[in-house]
Amino acid sequence: MNVWLQLLDTAGALLVLVGAAISLLGVIGMLRLPDVLSRSHAATKPQTLGMILVLAGVALRLRSGMDLATLGLIAFFQMLTGPVASHLVARSAYRTGQIDHGELLFDELDEQLTDGK
Repeated sequence: MNVWLQLLDTAGALLVLVGAAISLLGVIGMLRLPDVLSRSHAATKPQTLGMILVLAGVALRLRSGMDLATLGLIAFFQMLTGPVASHLVARSAYRTGQIDHGELLFDELDEQLTDGK
């Protein structure tokens, strides 16, 4: 029994470490990438995965019902708000002309905005 608890604690610590490393890579991407869309991608994708791994590691360590419910709510609201906020930042950058349209492979938003005028 004690060996299983030690194994769960070790797996939890490993998940927290990997999640923190992925989040750090996302931050480095936000600092190093050249444009708004790339930074928006770096702010959302690795951060969400890193956060899920950290929460899974903490869940393996805590193991109580109330703590798991709280961690589940944190994951739910982070996954709900993170991509939406990133989308809104990218869309406002597009509408204010901060996007280099030559870099885009497909520009479906331009068709939607010009049809509405």
